[in-house]
Amino acid sequence: MKAVGIIVEYNPLHNGHLHHVQQAREKSNADIVIAVMSGPFLQRGEPAIVSKWARTNMALEAGIDMVIELPYSFATQHAEVFASGAVDLLNSMLCDYVCFGSESGNINDFKETYEFLALHQQEENDLVKQYIKKGYSYPKARSFALEELNKRTSVKTLDLQTPNNILGFEYYKAVQKGNYKMEVLTIPRKLAGYHDEVFTSDTIASATSIRKELGKHKNMMAIQPYLPKSTYSILQTYRDTYHTYHTWENYWPYLKFRLLQLTAQELSHIFEIEEGLEHRLLKFAKEAQSFQAFLTAIKTKRYTWTRLQRVCLHILTNTTKAEMKAVKKPAYIRLLGMTKKGRDYLKENKKNFLLPMLSKISSFQHDQLELDIRASHIYALGAPITAQQSLLEMDFKQPPIMKE
Repeated sequence: MKAVGIIVEYNPLHNGHLHHVQQAREKSNADIVIAVMSGPFLQRGEPAIVSKWARTNMALEAGIDMVIELPYSFATQHAEVFASGAVDLLNSMLCDYVCFGSESGNINDFKETYEFLALHQQEENDLVKQYIKKGYSYPKARSFALEELNKRTSVKTLDLQTPNNILGFEYYKAVQKGNYKMEVLTIPRKLAGYHDEVFTSDTIASATSIRKELGKHKNMMAIQPYLPKSTYSILQTYRDTYHTYHTWENYWPYLKFRLLQLTAQELSHIFEIEEGLEHRLLKFAKEAQSFQAFLTAIKTKRYTWTRLQRVCLHILTNTTKAEMKAVKKPAYIRLLGMTKKGRDYLKENKKNFLLPMLSKISSFQHDQLELDIRASHIYALGAPITAQQSLLEMDFKQPPIMKE
């Protein structure tokens, strides 16, 4: 059996994601689709609006054959680390292909840019440092550096200012650097932009615009055209069961408590806090009445909103620099769910997987897993107190979801 791997967050799964699953299967001609999916917290430093188990259900209903979890250690880091962890897991499961959506839609763009930057790596690094010294964030500095390199060499590289191209390039790079045998495929992103906050099509919308509609207006009917029926039903059931969708505002009281409790010295040990940022965090924590107000107050030209959200997340989960520094590669495969085809693939290949597969976490111990469990427990605090216990217990009681 041949497998194509995809890297997802499904926050929530929408019609554009459904298109990706179908195209990945068609373009690769693979027998099964394996999704490596972020757990309770995501790459942009946000809580997922519903639990990883609800999102696993969405994935299986949408045609995914197997869902595995991307550990917190990789799921909540910048694009390069996020991509390397996800690609390593897909390689560990013997995937023949990895397929991602991109604004480019042409894999040759990724190949040529990778080869170009390999030849000009030192120049790129020097230019990035120059722009960072001028106060720009890393993504902006890198974008300016590439523009300058393009002018110097008269070469047109991939647009690395768009979010799916950025991640896609890191996926491509991870496959090449790891010398993995997976073939890399890409499909063009359809209609809606990744960060679009309003609906721009009749059937395709960004996850950002869907979350905004849910959060601002609590309007389920408005998002219905943009979701598979199964996703819509799962979202309704989750709200009825846990009485919430998870947003940063749910966690603001806990984050504020942490910030008011810690000293600048203690904060300086938290992952991604650098250059005296701890003092700015402590100053505005005392004044802010909401997470939105807090982020707006601490935002500067040097730090992206996403980077600051990740900083806040690591404070919330007490994730230290020492913990993250110890992480090199994923240490296990955490199985969240699968179909009958997925079970067949598991039976055929499990003995050759490059990492141990976990279906019960009680049978395995590792620092990466401890951090995953801690993150899941904190995620549960975002639900009303009457619903927290069932979410708290799921990591230990919920077996992988099986779908025929």
